[in-house]
Amino acid sequence: MASASTTSARFLFADSKSRLADRVQVNVRNITAVARQVTRGSKSQEILMHSARNFAAQEGLIENSENNLKKLQLLCAHLNVQQDVLHRRAVQLEEVKEQVQAMQR
Repeated sequence: MASASTTSARFLFADSKSRLADRVQVNVRNITAVARQVTRGSKSQEILMHSARNFAAQEGLIENSENNLKKLQLLCAHLNVQQDVLHRRAVQLEEVKEQVQAMQR
């Protein structure tokens, strides 16, 4: 009798082990299917690629803007120099006008 119950216990254990392995395999397949569906549904890969492209494009635009700002600073410096020269010339012009008026008297 002990032999029959041991054999039945082994058979029951092997059967349970087999069913557990099958269930684990089914669950792994289901998880994979769900993960695939989530990835397709959310299109996260496409969104990430789109974001990366936009980020890369922004880098060039930022560099271009920086170069434009440097050019604008240079232009401002030149304009300030020209303004100073024009101011000095205006002062000199007033002095010349006064000298001409003095000579006409």
